[in-house]
Amino acid sequence: MAKRVFVIVLDSFGIGEMPDAAVYGDEGSNTLCACATTPYLDIPNLAKLGLLNIDGALDSPYDVDLAPLEETAGAFARMAEESKGKDTTVGHWEIAGVVSPELFPTYPEGFPPEVIDEFARRTGRGVLCNRPYSGTEVIYDYGRQHLETGDLIVYTSADSVFQIAAHECVVPPEELYGYCRIAREILTGEHGVGRVIARPFVGEWPSFKRTANRQDFSLPPTGTTMLDAIAGAGMDVLAVGKIWDIFAHRGMTDHVHTDDNADGIAKTLAWMDRDFEGLCFTNLVDTDSVYGHRNDAEGYAKAISAFDAKLPELLAKLRDDDLLMITADHGCDPVTPSTDHSREYVFWLTAGKRVRPGANLGTLPTFADMSATILDYLGLAPLEHGTSRLSEIMEV
Repeated sequence: MAKRVFVIVLDSFGIGEMPDAAVYGDEGSNTLCACATTPYLDIPNLAKLGLLNIDGALDSPYDVDLAPLEETAGAFARMAEESKGKDTTVGHWEIAGVVSPELFPTYPEGFPPEVIDEFARRTGRGVLCNRPYSGTEVIYDYGRQHLETGDLIVYTSADSVFQIAAHECVVPPEELYGYCRIAREILTGEHGVGRVIARPFVGEWPSFKRTANRQDFSLPPTGTTMLDAIAGAGMDVLAVGKIWDIFAHRGMTDHVHTDDNADGIAKTLAWMDRDFEGLCFTNLVDTDSVYGHRNDAEGYAKAISAFDAKLPELLAKLRDDDLLMITADHGCDPVTPSTDHSREYVFWLTAGKRVRPGANLGTLPTFADMSATILDYLGLAPLEHGTSRLSEIMEV
């Protein structure tokens, strides 16, 4: 029977500060426990797979009512990020086996004139804002001026991103994507940001609303990923959600866009009925983009609980030789004053009919152990980074 691995990333659902968190201004962060400060975190199925039994996952300054279970059904581990940084691109690349030893450039004072002037020249449009900003606040503060002038709203964050917001009635999404491609061509070398992001919005002031037509334009991965290896071996690599963009459209045999977490889960469930051999890689972004960055702990907890409620359906669709792996790419603690990502450990849960129940892999030195394990399971050669944990996870 063909082997299939399903990887689901709960974007930004970290499980506690890493030892170097202070360097990033993230001391005390624990996204899991932050969600548990609300009455809305209900995760019996994630707990059953071992989430609350992971080493250090419940260590935080928050007073929460969470406890490990006596028996668990999955294999579980805590993973440290070997790469520098705490953003989506770096985290996903490391899950896929590529470690980033240097930080991507960030722009706390906005982008320099050589970038902005060239961008304005090539797009033929002026630029508004050009500084770090909340994505919802920037369209509130600059949206009316954008409608009046047609100038593009350019902003960044603590992450290595160049974001362009535009009203869909002024700049249709396809035109905005073209501007993002121009920015991507400009932002190389010393200004090689991790992602250029299209941020379309609609509506009238003050009730502007961002749409699901977001699109990311990432740097290509700097090394061979597990996606490259699996697709190169003639197997399938199916991407659900922004995985397609994070890996710069590389190493995938099929992909599907998603509107939100519910849509991403539904499309993953649909692809579980599909006959293939290889990897299905899903990102569920709402936890990060809709709740984490807005410091909405209640909304974050509800989103995780909604995923947990669908988890039995995902598990029920696993075939005899399937593996389901659930993880995160970084943290985004919604209780700390910062609205940015947080430098946290992430969890790694593995379920399947051949998985050893209660296997505690402890704390692993890199997210890349996931890709090494997946490649080992599919019978493929290892990459430069990561150690396979397959013998610890699987029943003989």
